[in-house]
Amino acid sequence: MEPLAERMRPQTLEAYIGQRHLIGEGALLRNMVVSRRVSSFILWGPPGVGKTTLAQLIAHKLETPFYTLSAVTSGVRDVRDVIEKAKNNRFFTAASPILFIDEIHRFSKSQQDSLLAAVEKGIITLIGATTENPSFEVIRPLLSRCQVFVLKSLDEDELRQLLISAITNDSSLKERAIELCETKAIIRYSGGDARKLLNLLELIVTSTTETPLRITDELVENYLQQNPTAYDKDGEMHYDLVSAMIKSIRGSDPDAALYWMARMIEGGEDPKFIARRLVISAAEDIGLANPNALLLANAAFDAIAKIGWPEGRIPLAEAAVYLAVSPKSNSAYYAIDAALAEVRKSGNQPVPLHLRNAPTKLMESLGYADGYKYPHNYKDNFTEQQYLPTALSEKRFWFPQHSPQEEKHYQRMLNCWGERFKEK
Repeated sequence: MEPLAERMRPQTLEAYIGQRHLIGEGALLRNMVVSRRVSSFILWGPPGVGKTTLAQLIAHKLETPFYTLSAVTSGVRDVRDVIEKAKNNRFFTAASPILFIDEIHRFSKSQQDSLLAAVEKGIITLIGATTENPSFEVIRPLLSRCQVFVLKSLDEDELRQLLISAITNDSSLKERAIELCETKAIIRYSGGDARKLLNLLELIVTSTTETPLRITDELVENYLQQNPTAYDKDGEMHYDLVSAMIKSIRGSDPDAALYWMARMIEGGEDPKFIARRLVISAAEDIGLANPNALLLANAAFDAIAKIGWPEGRIPLAEAAVYLAVSPKSNSAYYAIDAALAEVRKSGNQPVPLHLRNAPTKLMESLGYADGYKYPHNYKDNFTEQQYLPTALSEKRFWFPQHSPQEEKHYQRMLNCWGERFKEK
């Protein structure tokens, strides 16, 4: 018999649970499907939230050929074979055949390059699925040809809806007269992952002969204590562990940071996932208090690619300890968010004329670059002039946090700008 998660795979968009921001009434992806104008896109989200199912349902709705490849097992030749089949199955009035690539972040550059022409010419509509940030793993030319849709973990109501649907509609589960007395534990352990939720439900059902079967929090927790391999470390544990590591670094506890990192390593976590989080932490939490932290975190990321596993654990550990013991500042993190908020609020303010280049006579006659002062021509390589748009000339976005390193930057700004940088 097929696994419960496969038996419960929805057959229509209306039966699909979750991702209402994408496929609810009036949502962008839903409108694309309804209008039958689906362009290539990438579905980015955690495991078990319906990426593959959504791609299949869209292909079914469009009544177009559907090809699927796994980035783990497919090579460039497989991609070319599918593109050739798609050419032969393309009809002028029909939507382009869909090529679904699961775990597209695992495709090499050459494999991704082999998709470009077919996507550009509309020979195929590419739907990629990834659990990793596409901006890190998908080459820029391919990413520019695809929209990115972010899928979210299922919330408690959606997971409960899925449980009710399973015990009500699945022919095998209906025979057991299952009663959902409590759902908090099984939902918590699923971590927003529909597949994990259904797998866990099926494992509990098949491990006991009790009929009717009453699902309680105690039953779920006892089962997991007795069967610790019943669920993997991809969903809730995956995100909880990395969150614990980052918060330990932020809290300057190197021992805790190493412990949570070790938990991820023992659990088979992708070392690049760990390394990326260290790079983010170096910029977000250490920042200008110790700019070398970002350099070291990047070096650890590069080392992983060069030396592989298990030796790669050593530079990762070095980076984690260094980040944890470093002084902390998130002033750059707050500064860019403040600047982005201002851009969204005030729109596209004009660049002051003296900051514009004047490569032509016409631009020069219009006053472009007129009055610009070249800082290197002045004492200490600084002279005061306006750099922000006129309407925002008094705005401040960066506010230093006075670690020893950042204090030096603050004092220089005081010397340069005086009153503008004085703390109010």
